[in-house]
Amino acid sequence: MTEYGRGPGSEPWHPEDPLYGDGGWEGQEAPTGHQPAYGGQPQHHHYPQQPQQQEYGDWGQGQAQQYDQQHYDQQQYGQQQYDPQYQGYDQQQYGAQDQQYTHQNQQAYHEGYQEGGWDGTGTHAHVPFAADPGDPYGQQAAAYGAEQPDFYGTPEAYPPPEPPARRRAEPEPDPVPESDAEQKTDWDPGPDQGEHAFFAGGGAEDGEDDDDPEGRGDRRGRGGKGAKSKKSRSGCACLVVVLVFGGGVAGVGYFGYDYYKNRYAAAPDYTGDGTKQTVSIEVPKGSGGAAIGRLLKDAGVVKSVDAFVSAVTNNPEAGGIQAGAYILKKEMSAKSAVEMMLDPASQANVMVTPGQRNVSVYKNIDTKLGLASGTTRKLAETEYKTLGLPAWANDNEDIKDPLEGFLFPGTYGAAKGMKPEAVLKSMVAHANEVYGEYDLDAKAKTLKLESPLQVITVASLVQAEGKTHDDYRKMAEVVYNRLKPTNDQTNQLLQFDSTFNYLKGESKINISESEINSNKDPYNTYTNKGLTPGPIGNPGEDALKATMKPTSDGWIYFVATDGESNTEFAKTYAEFQRLKDKFDASTGN
Repeated sequence: MTEYGRGPGSEPWHPEDPLYGDGGWEGQEAPTGHQPAYGGQPQHHHYPQQPQQQEYGDWGQGQAQQYDQQHYDQQQYGQQQYDPQYQGYDQQQYGAQDQQYTHQNQQAYHEGYQEGGWDGTGTHAHVPFAADPGDPYGQQAAAYGAEQPDFYGTPEAYPPPEPPARRRAEPEPDPVPESDAEQKTDWDPGPDQGEHAFFAGGGAEDGEDDDDPEGRGDRRGRGGKGAKSKKSRSGCACLVVVLVFGGGVAGVGYFGYDYYKNRYAAAPDYTGDGTKQTVSIEVPKGSGGAAIGRLLKDAGVVKSVDAFVSAVTNNPEAGGIQAGAYILKKEMSAKSAVEMMLDPASQANVMVTPGQRNVSVYKNIDTKLGLASGTTRKLAETEYKTLGLPAWANDNEDIKDPLEGFLFPGTYGAAKGMKPEAVLKSMVAHANEVYGEYDLDAKAKTLKLESPLQVITVASLVQAEGKTHDDYRKMAEVVYNRLKPTNDQTNQLLQFDSTFNYLKGESKINISESEINSNKDPYNTYTNKGLTPGPIGNPGEDALKATMKPTSDGWIYFVATDGESNTEFAKTYAEFQRLKDKFDASTGN
């Protein structure tokens, strides 16, 4: 009896034949013990009185007979141990009870074979007992006595066995030349064992006949047209590998060189002092070496940012490069560019000093930009609304110059080719930036002033009359004390010479009383109470801070006793008279 449940003859043996199950495929006596099953796996044969385990189920149409409920319960709940290695039951455990199932199983097989045979299409016979745990097909419902699923024709199915008459011999492997055999290693799978078709060749493209009656068992030799095609494709594959490997090496070399060049090599740089062509560069406030280098590189002055940064680092005086405009040459070495920026002759800037009046700033802008005298002043008078003034500026119709007090002290680029409105906008923007740091509305209320503009106006007065940092806070207190309604010393008159000089456009120190008392202009604080309509200059931040934090010592008078820089303060009129006599003595009056 074979492992698939049939004899070698044309008809199955009768179940009562005492030699049933002992014959091989060709009638030889089946050896006892272990015998290789289909596929080369060891199979344990059982004697007729033992129920026969079918590893992959029967291939007939008959339905397998089921165990009774008692035997199923014993097997299901572990009362009898099933040996998955030999696929059988212990004869002593079950005894004669198993023989009746053996007879039923044989009868079911004969019926299935008569209907379907080896080529039949009937359903598989069911395993009449628990499935083998090691058999993937036996772990289905058959283990519980139910109908076993049919895996025939599915990817999970094991190839069905064929009778001896229909079996074909295994194809002989191609002879391997000795040279190839010596070179072939154990891990080389060969073209048919997993080698990619790109390297192995094959198919219609290699010149092989697609109508091969013997399939893969009748492969062509290595010579001929197919072999040439395979060699050609293998050569192409090697070429591709070489190109890919070569490209990788080249890429690594390029990036390695680029890394070395960026890290260790000198930065690209021009040589010499540059060409005759000049260009103006405006350096914003707060720019560092790298930011300035980018500006110069974009303008064509230096060749690289790194070269300029290196030149700045190596020049101990490079810290003197400040914000502003510079006239430089194109294609200069980084070292020459740094030296030229430190030269005042190359600096195309307009500088606004603390207390400087707008009329003076306008003249300087015209000069730097090469414009006709009065061009910038006329623009300021007509276009002031477009230059970025805050909403609270120009709140008095008597203001002479709306931009007064808003051209904040600092250095601003003003090179030829620039427009005057651009220069003025940068100044106003700086003023807005500084004033925005303080809550001028709240400060005005605290100081009993009417508006933020009056805070700037007081600061301009403090800046014009004071001479030192210590003077500013005392001067601010003098202004506030004279503005008080309770002031019976000057009757709310400021009496500042600086305001009269402003309206006259002059800077005299000695002004006659007749000239002062005859002028009724709003900016004349000898004839008009209170503050001027607007600032009389551009205060610096030091004077602005003193204006918002004055002293509280009771100062109401002051005199520049030396006529220039030494200012002294007094609380009473009598003290003031002594200071005035000191002034007359120092000036020879």
